[in-house]
Amino acid sequence: MSSYIIDNLRKIHTRIEKACTLSKREVSEVRLLLATKTVNPENIKIALSNNEHLIGENKVQEVREKYEDLKSVPHEKHFIGHLQSNKIKDILKYGVTCIQSLDRLGLAEKLQNRLTLEDKHMDVFIQVNTSAEKSKFGVSPDAAVSLIKQVASFDRIHIKGLMTIGLFSDDKKKVRACFQLLKQLQQAIISENISNVSMKELSMGMSGDLEIAIEEGATIIRVGTAIFGERAYPDSHYWNENISNSETQR
Repeated sequence: MSSYIIDNLRKIHTRIEKACTLSKREVSEVRLLLATKTVNPENIKIALSNNEHLIGENKVQEVREKYEDLKSVPHEKHFIGHLQSNKIKDILKYGVTCIQSLDRLGLAEKLQNRLTLEDKHMDVFIQVNTSAEKSKFGVSPDAAVSLIKQVASFDRIHIKGLMTIGLFSDDKKKVRACFQLLKQLQQAIISENISNVSMKELSMGMSGDLEIAIEEGATIIRVGTAIFGERAYPDSHYWNENISNSETQR
């Protein structure tokens, strides 16, 4: 398994380098985030010992369960899944440095309160639903600027960029449109010059569409399957975020 993961990492970095060259971008502009949902700590350690530094988890339960096994290995941990407000305490407890999926004011308010209580700060990305799919969370593009202005007033939360989950489709034109929309939104927000808001980061693109994402300006790509192997279900299963309305409002 060790050689399998290392070989896959090499292939991904080759893909990143080629995409950057074609896009006339520096390779240093794009960070690889290891999407580690369902991946056991031993396999994550193999990747981290091969000069990788950034992982992303979708489920708070997995953040908690893997914490002890991974805490001795230097790495940065982002949370990339839908976050219910009653799980904020665990996010802060188990070493998450950035929440990439902040998508509503209620969550930001509760995060601010908890950060104030614990005298901490948190970087966040605003998740935008660029594909307009009901199965995905994220603020609508039309409401993103308004949400960002509201969240920017919280002194413990620091907006660093935007995140989106592109359309799961073989139609590259439709996938590209999602990433182009996020880039356009980034530029619109930059022009607003909002205090406490940085728009340097665009987290978009995964195993199947990372080249398109890099061409359209991604600074972080989230790759799991192409590194750790096929899971029991495809990526679209883990990103199908249909839950009850009551959970969405938490």
